[in-house]
Amino acid sequence: MFKIQRTIINIMMTVLAVAGMSVANLANSATAEDLNKDSMQALETLYETQSVAETLSQNAKAVLVFPNIVKAGLVFGGSYGEGVLLEGSKVLDYYNSVTASWGLQIGAQSYGYVVFLMTDKALNYLKESNGWELGVGPTLVVVDEGVAKNLSTSSLKDDAYAFIFSQQGLMAGVSVEGTKVSKIER
Repeated sequence: MFKIQRTIINIMMTVLAVAGMSVANLANSATAEDLNKDSMQALETLYETQSVAETLSQNAKAVLVFPNIVKAGLVFGGSYGEGVLLEGSKVLDYYNSVTASWGLQIGAQSYGYVVFLMTDKALNYLKESNGWELGVGPTLVVVDEGVAKNLSTSSLKDDAYAFIFSQQGLMAGVSVEGTKVSKIER
């Protein structure tokens, strides 16, 4: 029993240390040039692993790219990352993605995500709202391998499609969470 408690305490300390380092890294936010470069590299990585993503990009009104999101949790959790809104290869604006969560969860991970904004409605909602809460507003589909196999330019009917990629770390549990995407200055 003592061994299990000690293991749980070690895991908790590791999660808290990772969360602390993540918060410290956020204080040293990326420059606009770093975000631009990292976002373009993230898109290339996505296109190499999901060919349907590159097809979507050709029809998208704009692409929202978050190259690195850091997430940590121990009952209460959160994630943060910064990214760019691209129209073609031109950077229009900069955004952050903030998530808060609560539930049975423990761990830390990093990942990237890209949202292809397919309609003027989705793009205008992002630009004109005081932050886009994922799950509120335009219809968003998270694309996994099953969805990707059946997705083609003729089957596109939703406002936005999201891809999650480059996941590293371990996050386990069941939680309730909400994500908000807001414009930032760079």
